[in-house]
Amino acid sequence: MVHLVTYDLKRPGQDYAAVHDAIKLCGTWWHYLESTWLLDSSLTANQIAVKVRQHIDQNDRLLVIGVTSESAGWLPQDAWDWINTHVHQIA
Repeated sequence: MVHLVTYDLKRPGQDYAAVHDAIKLCGTWWHYLESTWLLDSSLTANQIAVKVRQHIDQNDRLLVIGVTSESAGWLPQDAWDWINTHVHQIA
């Protein structure tokens, strides 16, 4: 299943490389927007959130939610190619 992972990281200057690494370890990923990722993963939303939550501060915000095949937006073609391959194939 594909999940959207998005966050607000509140501490300026904080190195959040561990957050990105934790997300990348959860599955096949897409990352075109600054604090938004798509993950094609066998993990549940809760399992992903638990893994990522270990690397963010208490005042940060995190949302992990399942993605449906309905989509629209303004992205480069390679972004739509990833979405069409990973999301729309299961619709």
